[in-house]
Amino acid sequence: MPTLARHVRLRHDAARDQYVLLGPETVAVLNGTSAAILRLCDGQRSIAEIIAELRGTYEHVAEDDVRGFLSRMAARHYVEITDG
Repeated sequence: MPTLARHVRLRHDAARDQYVLLGPETVAVLNGTSAAILRLCDGQRSIAEIIAELRGTYEHVAEDDVRGFLSRMAARHYVEITDG
């Protein structure tokens, strides 16, 4: 079950009108899809549930793309993925 790492915050930047991921000494500007995925990383939903929810909102959601994105975010220590 993915969740944002404790040291990371997802915030909407009003000046940019975009979501940003804030970490120690880092700011990552997110596109809409990335922000949508990360907003669902609450530690309560599985990756399959996140994908299902995205499919209810977006027309084309590729499971491999979502899983790949979450893997990259985990490799950068922005997201923690646990079994649950």
